[in-house]
Amino acid sequence: MKNINKYTKIKNFSLLTYYALVVIRIVLVFIPQYGYIHPDEFFQTSEVISGETFQLEATRTWEFNTTMPIRSYAIPFFYLRIPMAIFRIFSTFSRIILNFDLLSSYTLLVFPRVIMCILSFVNDFSVFKICSLYNLKYDIRLMALASSGVMLTFGIRSFSNSVEMLLCSLLLYFVSDSMILSNTVIYQKEYLEEKYEKAKKVGERVKYFKMKMSLPQHSYNNFAILSTICIVGIFNRPTFMLFGFPTIFHWMIRGFGTRSVTFFDFNIRMLLFIISGLPTLFVIIIIDSLYYGYLSLAQIYIMDVKIESFLVTPVNFFRYNLIPENTAKHGEHPKWLHMLINIPLLYNVLGIIAVFTFGSMFYKFCKKEFNNLPHSQSFVSLMTSAVFAPVLLLSLFNHQEPRFIIPITVPLIMLHAPKLITGINVTSFLKESKWNVAKFLSNYIDITISGKIILRLWFLANVMFTLFFGFIHQAGVVQLADYFSKYHQMQPSSKQIHLVTSHIYKLPESLLILPHASSLYTNPQTGQTYKMKRRFFIHEYGGLKMEEMFKKTKLLSDVAENRMTTKNINYDLFVAVPTSKAFELNQIFHKHRGIFSFKEERIFYPHLSTEAFPNIHQVFHPCEIDIVDENEFDEQCVEDEVLLSSAVWTRKFTSIAQQFGLVVYKIEVKHKSF
Repeated sequence: MKNINKYTKIKNFSLLTYYALVVIRIVLVFIPQYGYIHPDEFFQTSEVISGETFQLEATRTWEFNTTMPIRSYAIPFFYLRIPMAIFRIFSTFSRIILNFDLLSSYTLLVFPRVIMCILSFVNDFSVFKICSLYNLKYDIRLMALASSGVMLTFGIRSFSNSVEMLLCSLLLYFVSDSMILSNTVIYQKEYLEEKYEKAKKVGERVKYFKMKMSLPQHSYNNFAILSTICIVGIFNRPTFMLFGFPTIFHWMIRGFGTRSVTFFDFNIRMLLFIISGLPTLFVIIIIDSLYYGYLSLAQIYIMDVKIESFLVTPVNFFRYNLIPENTAKHGEHPKWLHMLINIPLLYNVLGIIAVFTFGSMFYKFCKKEFNNLPHSQSFVSLMTSAVFAPVLLLSLFNHQEPRFIIPITVPLIMLHAPKLITGINVTSFLKESKWNVAKFLSNYIDITISGKIILRLWFLANVMFTLFFGFIHQAGVVQLADYFSKYHQMQPSSKQIHLVTSHIYKLPESLLILPHASSLYTNPQTGQTYKMKRRFFIHEYGGLKMEEMFKKTKLLSDVAENRMTTKNINYDLFVAVPTSKAFELNQIFHKHRGIFSFKEERIFYPHLSTEAFPNIHQVFHPCEIDIVDENEFDEQCVEDEVLLSSAVWTRKFTSIAQQFGLVVYKIEVKHKSF
């Protein structure tokens, strides 16, 4: 009775926490999260879609070039382009009827995340259905999923990895459904066959034969939907092949080792799986071929279609990524990064438990202790392979980012979420270790980490993860875009605006709401068509040193001054850098104060660029403009540090805090040349 009451309390707590976290997930979309996790959130999906839907200036990255495109347009077309087209209709009506424009930097940021937030509940659905199939506790697993920092940040962003995650979750559900059905039907079939063989009377044999024939078909269950998911997954992100292979393999080998299933069934399953995916494959290839200009409707109409007219983007993706020099351009990482760093980073305590559990299983496999390993067609085998087979395969590539492995979220939680309640026994890991010292210690110590401790660590780590990636990391960039989207609308159409940036991620140009320069517009009064002149220019210099950036800014100002003199084109010049670089930049401008005057226009907090970490030894305020002589300042700082006064420590703390920002300076030229 006590155990029942305890379980009921745990279940109620877990479900209430889950529902609260669902609300938080939705709220985090609308707040919104200004944290800028990675440029691919924008430049692989929403940037291109927004630019085309609303005819805005947008950055079209190399992945969408027409010579060798590696990103399929068909997948984001269905889940983002169509909803955005509907949103555009509402925006047009609201502007005409209500005189209120729905189109803004905020809505372009939030709308794709609303779509992704809705789609993210596919993961929740899959967890619930899998738990129902295997009669597992769904409450703790749903709570663990909803509280994961991965779901609260990556899951509601327009990453192709987030779509890959939900497709992997669906794949796991349908394969689990097929496995349960096959296991049930095969068991009943073999039981009835045994009864049939033992029956002596004809009537009994007829009864058992009819019962066996009434059993549902199971061998080819869900083959069409599984094939469709795989085709969509591969075109969304070709690495889906690595995530889908172990799951589909478990679907293929269902029932092996019994009299009911043979290699003939395996071959038929494979054939049906391949054939059923052809319609989806054909539709996606046609859409991509039309979009990138390899194929036209006119060619289809006159039946002038050749093999070169069809584009298969995953082929280009693999052609590009199989060349080590290409992946090295995006960063080279050690082979162990996914296993030892990225899994613990994404899943903290559960990730560490998962790695150690897999290590224990691998050790048993190497020792040929196969009896102590899960059966190849079991739930544990399915989920373990869904986690570690793709991670190990992805580890072979030299470019590794945490977001690449977020599709393992659901299977990892399915395996290890209950430990948030039950806890773990560390001694059992020591006993299975290959190290004699660990085995020796396991005889004398008994270390058990309670579920309460693990649960608290889980919540704490995920809160920190969400705060960092959701609200701090590069968070000033999106705020910067929002600021200039309003600023340029208030300026006269004849004025040009130049923005120089350094040590921050690439600015999503679509968030600036700039009309596309090549688009034709019609004057409603005269009926004449015209084009908008581009008047906002972004000059991004990545991690360039401040001295080099100053030289480029000086050259840019010279060109702008010349145009103002010869063509009467007025301009504004701004520089945006992390506040951790502000003092260095101030010193440079201070040396040239006879040429430039500059003022602090705005600081956006919080913002942290890993390319420009705050200087903890700094005791000055980074955005100060009226600085004293550098030598006098250093001497004064030394005297203050020796005194160790409370004022110095207060100033030091505020100095460090102020470095977590993004500062914008407006630059004006006093003289046209040095």
